Amino acid sequence: MNTATLKLELLFIDRKQIVEDIARIVSANDLNIVSMEVEKKEKKTLISIETKSSRFSPPHKKIIHSLTNIPDLIEITEIRSMPQEIREKRLKIVLDSISDGILSIDKFGCVTTANKVAKKILGWNRLNILGKHLSVLPVESLDLVDCLKGRSFQNVKRNFISPNGRFQFFSAGVPIRDISGEITGAIEIMRDMKEIRELANEVAYPSHYSFSDIIGKSPAFTDAISFAQKIALTSSIVSIRGDSGTGKELFARAIHTESRLKGEFVAVNCAALPESLLESELFGYEKGAFTGAEKKGKQGLFEIADNGTLFLDEIADMPLGAQAKILRVIQEKSVRRVGGIKEIPVNTRIITATSRIIEQMIQENTFRQDLYYRINVLPIHVPPLKERDDDIPLLVDHFLSRTANQSGIQPKKLSDAALNKLFSHDWPGNIRELKNVIERAAIISDKDVIDEHYILFGHDIEKTIKGLKKGSFNDLQIRSLKEMMGIYEKGILKSALEKYPSIRKSAMALKISHTAFINKIKKYDIGSE
Repeated sequence: MNTATLKLELLFIDRKQIVEDIARIVSANDLNIVSMEVEKKEKKTLISIETKSSRFSPPHKKIIHSLTNIPDLIEITEIRSMPQEIREKRLKIVLDSISDGILSIDKFGCVTTANKVAKKILGWNRLNILGKHLSVLPVESLDLVDCLKGRSFQNVKRNFISPNGRFQFFSAGVPIRDISGEITGAIEIMRDMKEIRELANEVAYPSHYSFSDIIGKSPAFTDAISFAQKIALTSSIVSIRGDSGTGKELFARAIHTESRLKGEFVAVNCAALPESLLESELFGYEKGAFTGAEKKGKQGLFEIADNGTLFLDEIADMPLGAQAKILRVIQEKSVRRVGGIKEIPVNTRIITATSRIIEQMIQENTFRQDLYYRINVLPIHVPPLKERDDDIPLLVDHFLSRTANQSGIQPKKLSDAALNKLFSHDWPGNIRELKNVIERAAIISDKDVIDEHYILFGHDIEKTIKGLKKGSFNDLQIRSLKEMMGIYEKGILKSALEKYPSIRKSAMALKISHTAFINKIKKYDIGSE
């Protein structure tokens, strides 16, 4: 007795009654048709058929021979899978590769699809769920069944505890309609909250910057980007020149990303480190090199950035002694730790940046001329914001959008008067100053359209804070004098950094020590903004 299935693919010259001819032979051989698909290609017809034999059916060879007698048959092939099976397998692979949970039901409320993520979230890994009604399965809600009535839901927050753990996700469900508009089922998409937060953080604070993340369309700025892209794949030292706050580190990070180097991007602000710590941070130290040193010694930043990029920001503020050692590393491609005698080879690409005029410093004997020629191989000039008026609206929209995302609100807009006020400013703090101005305006303005009164520059902050009404402090959710003083102090620090080219000069202007200024920067997390 032969009860096996037979799957065939038959190619015909197109004509009428082909299906009837096949059905007649199938019936004559006492076969049951499990499925059949007909596809027309130009002047040919391709028919895929799956049959199941009964106890009265002849062997498969005889059945195939009978089918070869059908007129206009070009080719007959035995196949392992029907087209529908192949499509279903492909769909399953696609759905299981998606990071979102996918669940679908038919018009009766029975499960038709559940990918791996959905099964994991709902705890269905070991359950046979296909074809079962949603109401008999362990599920948090039956909102998806309600979609069969034409309803839908978006971004519903779910907390679900299954045998696989606790899951927090946003859920969205919509009905599925056929070409006539009739509801034939419904589908639910479950998006993990953790992944959404990580994605939002990556958009707001990307870990890998590319040139597409750099905002600007002014000719001088796009020329700088084009040159940076061109030299990114080289191994030569890059020197980025530009005023404080123009985005020099963003250029450096984009060059590193584009360079495809496998090592890390390591940034160090040469002006922020005290001279006593600068060498040990850059070159590392051996155990016992000095009092307070770690027992096992410590790698320097050159070693950490091996096969990657070391970004020496504000290199012009580096002491002459450290400059000599940097020159030696460039020449020898090796470092010697503080207190050590061993030469450690390093393959580190160096990118430097400064807001100072190094040529003038060379004349003043505060910067080594030989180091200057070593680092000035591929200079990039990042233009100041006052030369990029066309970019101000683009940057404003970017900062308003980012502030809105952080607060979970709709982005605000600037009035024409507020925008004109920005155009009339000379921007000594450049992009960093603009960012602070826009974020400050978005926070203290309680309207969707920000007017010019909320566009506050460094010299405006103190008198404006004094004039703020009590209700405005409530808007800022200030609950104590300590918090109020903290916000005020943070504003002063930011203003000093916008006005002066280095941390040392900012500290001198405020008549506090370099170390105290750095501690306050860390306290208010200003450098990460």
